[in-house]
Amino acid sequence: MPAEYLIKICARHAVKYMASRIPVTIITGFLGSGKTTIIRHLLTHNQGRRIAVIVNEFGELGIDGDLLRSCQICPDDEKSNNIVELTNGCLCCTVQEEFLPTMKALIDRRNDIDCILIETSGLALPKPLITAFRWPEIRTAATVDAVITVVDCDAVADGRFASDPAQVDALRQADDELDHETPLQELFEDQLACADLVILNKTDLVNHQQYQSVIDLINSELSRSVKIVNSDRGIVEPEMILGFNSAVEDHLHQRPSHHDTEEDHEHDDEIDSLNLVLAQEFDPRQLQQQLEILVTKQEIYRIKGFVAVPNKPMRLVIQGVGSRFEQFYDRRWRVDEPRQTKLVFIGKSIDAPAIESHLCQLVT
Repeated sequence: MPAEYLIKICARHAVKYMASRIPVTIITGFLGSGKTTIIRHLLTHNQGRRIAVIVNEFGELGIDGDLLRSCQICPDDEKSNNIVELTNGCLCCTVQEEFLPTMKALIDRRNDIDCILIETSGLALPKPLITAFRWPEIRTAATVDAVITVVDCDAVADGRFASDPAQVDALRQADDELDHETPLQELFEDQLACADLVILNKTDLVNHQQYQSVIDLINSELSRSVKIVNSDRGIVEPEMILGFNSAVEDHLHQRPSHHDTEEDHEHDDEIDSLNLVLAQEFDPRQLQQQLEILVTKQEIYRIKGFVAVPNKPMRLVIQGVGSRFEQFYDRRWRVDEPRQTKLVFIGKSIDAPAIESHLCQLVT
């Protein structure tokens, strides 16, 4: 049999094998980069695709999952099956305990699902999760279609999650004991190292010079040719995110990271979360002012949640990254749910009693 004929047969079998597996898109990025907003837009403009979503949050309150359910695109019973929340720990640390049974359950419904989106927590490393797709229980039924890394342009331009490699090297030579890379910087770099596409979000908050410096920094961290696209408020067409057919799990050696030689990895033990559920209602302006004060007093990276506002029938969503906040109303309060304010704080060495005491002093 001619070699050319054999090559064609193998190619046809490869295409058929890829098509038989559920494509999985992993959306990663730092806290507050805009992952949930992008997924929400994708679900709203799904073009008939049956999309399942796995949401991994750092903390016990399922804020992001609830936001996705409020898209009002599919019936409530379908949402409950297609949006799965994992809130018992960072997904890259709980792959076997959390991710495997969830994927098995979705694989059992493969005839009802066209693709799966996984929104990692802002503290997750992509590679341990991708490696799980090599497991026999998953490998024959699902494949990593692509890794999408969302970058907060404004935050990176401000120098909070990146470093100057030349300056770091000079400082290392001057002081052998210097901790030259923070865990957040390593995380930022590892998320870029795995990317098939980088979505640069919040570009409207920076000037041209800042924008170009972020582009240059991202390109310096990418080991392969990866396209960078801008996003305005999370609006990215589905065709830009879906259908890469990358089979990422088969090519991990092409995506080097800081933790390749480690059997396990550790997050910064001082990074934690605080979940507050308050019966109190808040004036949005006053609440944001107090949250801005808290950010100056503690090292808080991310604030997100739902707020009950006096005399308002709709639920207020508030999200903060550093000192930058945004608010919007997403839906009406349901008759069967309490009008509670639910807030999640993620940061370093958070003083929970101080935060709770500070907020409880507000009187509407």
